[in-house]
This record gives sequence, C-alpha cells and structure tokens, in this order.
Amino acid sequence: MSSSWRRYDAELIPLFFERFEERWGEGSAPFLDPLRHNHPVPRAQWINVDTGAAVAVVPIWADDETHRTFGVFYLPPAGDIWTLGPGRATYIEDALDRDPSQVSLRNDEFKKAVAHAKEFIHGPEE
Repeated sequence: MSSSWRRYDAELIPLFFERFEERWGEGSAPFLDPLRHNHPVPRAQWINVDTGAAVAVVPIWADDETHRTFGVFYLPPAGDIWTLGPGRATYIEDALDRDPSQVSLRNDEFKKAVAHAKEFIHGPEE
C-alpha cells in the first residue's frame, strides 16, 4: 500500500550503491558512491516502512561525469535494483555556475524524475 512510503531525507541509502555494483560490476555506479561527492547533489528518496523497499532519484552520468541526467532506481525488499526511468535531457554540471539555462534544465529534469518516482510509488494521479 502506498501509504507506507515516506520521504527519506538523510544521506543516500548505501544499498543503492551496493546493489548497483553487485548487478553491473565494481565501478559501475560512481554517481551513487557516497564518498565521491564533496558538495550536495540534487536527489530525492523514499523508503517503504513496511517492506524496506526504497526509491531514489539521483544524478547519473556515463563516461563524462560533467554531462549528467537523472535516474530513478527502485530497491525491492528481497534484493536486486531496478532502473525505473533514466533522465530525459542532459545538463552540464560544470556550466551550472555560468549558464542559467543549464540550471533551469537541471531543475526541470529533476522535477520530471521526481514525478516519475512518485507515480511509481503512489500510482498515476486520477
């Protein structure tokens, strides 16, 4: 039942990093590595207090970590990790200080990813 889901505003749950690397290999999730970030990154996460399942929205990147998008990940209670939806547009992390359009793009894409996560958790709005 969706009423068991609660926002979780503490540090990123370590299981996201651990399960991602278990599934796709060591070094495959630098964007989930809690030791890699010296500054806050936009993210949102929820935990199901009844089952222990979790959902997170985090910035992700491939080869070039300056080009980022948002990913939505689900941790089922029994293990594994699912990707629910990659971000739609790429923003450039290094340009956020000097290009307002990159800030707007990042914020818009973050809002879309959060909406996708909430729809997964609570179902589509009627």
